[in-house]
Amino acid sequence: MRTPFEDLVRDLAPQVLGALVRRYGGFDTCEDAVQEALLAAALQWPVEGVPDNPRAWLVTVASRRRTELWRSESARRRREEAVAARAVPDPEPPPAVDDTLALLLLCCHPSLTGASQVALTLRAVGGLTTAEIARALLVPESTVGQRISRAKQRIRSSGARFHLPPEEFPDRVSAVLQVLYLVFNEGYTASSGPSLNRVDLTSEAIRLTRQLHARLPDDGEVTGLLALMLLTDARRPARTLDDGALVPLAEQDRGRWDAGAIAEGVELITASLASAPVGPYQLQAAIAAVHDEAERAEDTDWRQILGLYHLLDAAAPGPMVTLNRVVAHAMVHGPLPALALLAAAEADRALAGHHRVHAVRAHLLDLAGDHGAAREHYLRAARTTSSLPERRYLEVRARSRPR
Repeated sequence: MRTPFEDLVRDLAPQVLGALVRRYGGFDTCEDAVQEALLAAALQWPVEGVPDNPRAWLVTVASRRRTELWRSESARRRREEAVAARAVPDPEPPPAVDDTLALLLLCCHPSLTGASQVALTLRAVGGLTTAEIARALLVPESTVGQRISRAKQRIRSSGARFHLPPEEFPDRVSAVLQVLYLVFNEGYTASSGPSLNRVDLTSEAIRLTRQLHARLPDDGEVTGLLALMLLTDARRPARTLDDGALVPLAEQDRGRWDAGAIAEGVELITASLASAPVGPYQLQAAIAAVHDEAERAEDTDWRQILGLYHLLDAAAPGPMVTLNRVVAHAMVHGPLPALALLAAAEADRALAGHHRVHAVRAHLLDLAGDHGAAREHYLRAARTTSSLPERRYLEVRARSRPR
């Protein structure tokens, strides 16, 4: 659980970095300076109290540190003195301009790899330390440090500007949405490790998406992504037992779902579908809303869900969309036609041998009454997943089926 001080610092992080980059340029040096200012705040504010103007305090401290960093790197004294004179922080508080969106767009520069975009976004916009990012992503701290360092170097060498040309804006917003979606999914169903959920990642993804939605309230896909996250995360309290064991959607105690998050998500997606062009995130949010609004699993409107998956498959085809559409098809038309669809889908290299294919096939075989074959495919899925909760769940399913 984060303290109020940590929440405040993270909310202010992108604003402070934006103020420095807007004033001085040089994203990499400014980002290092802001990280040191955030560390100073985390150490001082709990003891000395939060300043009257915490944003201005952070900008002042970061500006001083930025000057020190520049001086340490400068090779020519005259240039150092001239720039340092200009770099003295303004005595007046910095203008109340929130550059969160500009920073998100910069962190998702197309020259960066997906992994670097995620790490840099969590660092520069999320305000997380390198150690926190490493723990969240389950990778060594040195790896995260290298990703961030390379990303900042790449941004500097590419000549990327803080203010994006208008013609690049749509593509870059799309990249931002992809990064936030990736962060959320990795937190909601961790691809590896002992825990099914990593709440630090899902919470950060939702927080950053809220900030993006505040800047772009009329963007249908931004609204759709926020709604999707809320509607999906609402089920988290019922997804695992006390021992961490996975509970499938159909067996979850829906009384434990977060009704407030569901209501907010439904309101967002309903308004978005009525007012904006429909895109993939909105369709996924609509599917999540149909699931969440069913009081019991047997009340789920699978025909509506199948129709939405057909639309999603046309708008943004992908392997996981295919698998989910197969499951919805089984719920509407029966398991045998769905098994035929699944066999055809395996021609996609992205699905060949994937543990979720084995898990879906096992589920469909169960529905068809072939429990022995289902058992074998549950075991195959268990052997190929890197998630320990998923593996335990699949093994339990296999053991409960006759040979």
